[in-house]
Amino acid sequence: MRRFKLKSVWWLVFVAAFTLSACGSDPVEEVLDEVDPPQINYIDNDEELELEMEAAGEENDVTGEAENDEGMIGDSVTDLDGDGEGDGEAEAGEAEEKGGPVMETAMLELYLVDKNGLVAPQSLNVPKEDNELQQAVSHLVQEGPVTEKLPNGFKAVLPPGTEILDTEVSADGTATIDFSRQFNDYHPDSELQILQSLTWTVTQLEDVNRLKLKVDGEDLDVMPQNGTPVGNGYTRGHGINLEISGQADISATKPVVLYFLSQTEGQDTYYVPVTRRVPESMNEYEAVVDELLKGPDMMTQLLTDIRKEAALVEEPELKNGTLTVNFNEALLGQLDGSAMSPDVLNMLVLSLTEQEGVEKVSVLVNDESDLLVSSGEMLTEPVSRPEAVNAGEY
Repeated sequence: MRRFKLKSVWWLVFVAAFTLSACGSDPVEEVLDEVDPPQINYIDNDEELELEMEAAGEENDVTGEAENDEGMIGDSVTDLDGDGEGDGEAEAGEAEEKGGPVMETAMLELYLVDKNGLVAPQSLNVPKEDNELQQAVSHLVQEGPVTEKLPNGFKAVLPPGTEILDTEVSADGTATIDFSRQFNDYHPDSELQILQSLTWTVTQLEDVNRLKLKVDGEDLDVMPQNGTPVGNGYTRGHGINLEISGQADISATKPVVLYFLSQTEGQDTYYVPVTRRVPESMNEYEAVVDELLKGPDMMTQLLTDIRKEAALVEEPELKNGTLTVNFNEALLGQLDGSAMSPDVLNMLVLSLTEQEGVEKVSVLVNDESDLLVSSGEMLTEPVSRPEAVNAGEY
């Protein structure tokens, strides 16, 4: 399903780009240093203004009513079909035209470890197999089938030589994976990375909500190196890239998942989920926005593109699966305050759709729903979560 409606406004983008160029600035690559506040790293306005001008007069009209396209706005999108199969269909068509074998492929979201030691999704196109669970886990093995597809700076988490002896999904949504003994040979510091990578990779699959582990047919009650309890299974509720807060009473808090930005050495951006705990009494939607506005932890290399002056003007409202969030004009941080960054939109949608019951996010600025996105499009419809996150090639 296409997730949002966009209309071309290329003349406005062209004028903006021309004005910046005339001032001696590169409207695409210029990076400004943000020093206020020091604990938040910002993406520069112009850095994310990637204007992909198509043939003159060609209109980019991605509508919310269409049933085939879904994805993220901006340079994060490579799978506009959103079903993860578009690229595979194109490759199969090429092979068929050339008389070669046709291989069906699918987009697989793998949770890998980046150069900063954080677990982040990467959507890769892989050959389609019947046992999707086994295929997904096999791509988390170092020196395994994912090796040639790894984006720069990313690595798989399971020790080399680890084999998947058996997989099973029960009626209650528990995926049980039986590993060979090589699974035990990981570095103790990698224990939580392994649990998070495995859990978030397998729970993306339909009808899977919990992970249980075996080694050589024996149930694991605790992890082999640091003894992390896993006897009752592991879920997304245990968190990912957990940030330790000053909350003294953890029972009075609840977890929320936030998506911030990181960059490869080549300055390509990708989205990284982190888990924070917020007071149990807080409205969960308002809590997510509030934590996003605080920005990433000062001890990480994560970035944000949401300006510090941005704020909600009213409490978020959920109705029929669509969450409406109404901000002040500071959310429009690009093109002299007239446009919203694609990364801001994606951070909001990815974070808020992690909340149960939120299927779409409607972003307003002072009650106005028709918003200009700095990639040159108009946002006029609520946005759904993309099925392929971080699908770019670095």
